[in-house]
Amino acid sequence: MEPIKQLQAIIDGSDNIVFIGGAGVSTESGIPDFRGKNGLYSMRDKLPPNVTPEYLLSNTCLYFDTELFLENYRKNLNCLDAKPNVTHLFLKHLEDAGKLRAIVTQNIDGLHQKAGSKNVFEIHGTIWRNYCKACKKEYPSTYLFDTEGVPHCSCGGLIRPDVVLYGEMLPQAYYDAADVIAEAEVLIVAGTSLQVPTAGALVEEFQGEHLVILNDTPTPYDDLAELIMREPLGEIFGKL
Repeated sequence: MEPIKQLQAIIDGSDNIVFIGGAGVSTESGIPDFRGKNGLYSMRDKLPPNVTPEYLLSNTCLYFDTELFLENYRKNLNCLDAKPNVTHLFLKHLEDAGKLRAIVTQNIDGLHQKAGSKNVFEIHGTIWRNYCKACKKEYPSTYLFDTEGVPHCSCGGLIRPDVVLYGEMLPQAYYDAADVIAEAEVLIVAGTSLQVPTAGALVEEFQGEHLVILNDTPTPYDDLAELIMREPLGEIFGKL
């Protein structure tokens, strides 16, 4: 069977689908993949000595080199104006049709919610929330991007984005997502190489019938998949 028809048949036959998405889901909205050709990792040779892309997105940098952290954050992570693409809109359609039980996203751009999806597990947090590290007071989504220097709360605490940085524990959303995946009949994994151990661990929770992997490069879990497609996600979901 032609792969696109096989994917359609899998979707048509289930009302218990879970979707795991990585950076490749949002690249067609103009948001670079961290390790892609236009991502932060590709610019590592231009960074100061002893500074890595991972360090710039770490809790160590946030708390001990705050100005550098915020400079990078404001320059490279502001995607508040990005718009949902075909993939986000298709997933909203599946949710409305009662087929898609949950979206598990590694992205912090909030585009699934912009598209109208409701049941979204943001396992790496989101740029759409900021809060005081000390008193937990919340600040608007634009706050860190609109301010200069190091912003502090009225209590004196540091105002930080609600994103999961290198060196930090995963949020409860990650463990809730694992539970939903364990009960799914279909798992569609898209736009992620599954090289990060925590992402791979989520796939290992799956006990259902159909594992589908949609990614332009191989993943460590390809041998377990019923269906693998390498085409751009916009092309795939645009045909369904």
